[in-house]
Amino acid sequence: MKKAEKLAREMFSPDDLDAIQNAIKTFETSTSGEIVVSFHTSSVGQPYKTARRIFAKHNLHKTKARNATLIVLYPGEQKFAIVGDEGIHAKVPENFWDEVVEKMTTHFKAGEMLAGVIAGINLLGEKLAEFFPYQDTDVNEISDAFRYDDNPDAASKEE
Repeated sequence: MKKAEKLAREMFSPDDLDAIQNAIKTFETSTSGEIVVSFHTSSVGQPYKTARRIFAKHNLHKTKARNATLIVLYPGEQKFAIVGDEGIHAKVPENFWDEVVEKMTTHFKAGEMLAGVIAGINLLGEKLAEFFPYQDTDVNEISDAFRYDDNPDAASKEE
């Protein structure tokens, strides 16, 4: 088991991890958008910049509508970052990302880790459903499986 996965399992129970995946699957039935949750051991001191590199590393920019979103949790640092693709940026209000971060942070500061992640997924899912509604021809372009990475330098080297 990777260290990032171990940290994730220390932070979240198996039921919590199931709840997170179920929240993702629920919203992906109402949108063509994709939501990915990733756990990493280090942000290399730059949570958002590292998250953007992780986004690219996992080819999340290759969805048809450019509507993937990545939530990266750095459990060992108690940090997180959110990255959305250009299709989402073109549609959501300018303060949307701050709203998601604020909602998640409020829960995290209260020690409500699961509630924080679910709140972020819910806000993202609602906006994705609004701007990218599910179509009969939609396919799940990106696996709902969690991503785990112990080597932040690998993400940092990719552009």
